[in-house]
Amino acid sequence: MERGKSSKNQGATKSTNKSGKSSGVSKKENQSLLRKFFVEELQDIYWAEKHLVKELPKMQKAATTDELADAFGDHQAATEEQVTRLEEVFKMMGETPKAKKCEAMEGLVKEAHGVIEDTEEQTATRDVALIMAAQKVEHYEIATYGSLVQLAKTIGMNDVADVLAETLREEKEADELLTSIAENSVNEEGATEEGTEGEDE
Repeated sequence: MERGKSSKNQGATKSTNKSGKSSGVSKKENQSLLRKFFVEELQDIYWAEKHLVKELPKMQKAATTDELADAFGDHQAATEEQVTRLEEVFKMMGETPKAKKCEAMEGLVKEAHGVIEDTEEQTATRDVALIMAAQKVEHYEIATYGSLVQLAKTIGMNDVADVLAETLREEKEADELLTSIAENSVNEEGATEEGTEGEDE
């Protein structure tokens, strides 16, 4: 009986070892892989923010209302601060700030260019389109920073999480401001506009 019990225990040990091998990595290695992924995502959003700094003045220039133009101008200044903040995060992690091309942001910015080309100058409809394009950017950033904050906490970097949470708060505020501009004036004005159908620019 003792022999059978011993054999059973050996089988359990073997099963545990097999299970451990199936994961391929230890907890420490998992943490290292997660940290590497986290840094890559930082590089991605770093590129995105730097790209956005160059594009926001174009959106500001295309805006019809002063309110929307001012919102884009203010957000450009905030985005420049966010770039600096990301550089701070890299340093806190002992990493060199490095940008990795963000395909998502590139696509969203191209879409913004498209709505500028497809709408008439000095119309509320253009502002409606610009707000929609800008909010798509904001929602991408909110999702990204929200995930980064949680990942930073998971890898035990609460100080980094706090810095990123500040940017997350700013992105949410920017999104709320765009919604307010749309609801308070731009959408209704756009609804009453009559375009110059058939006229090509």
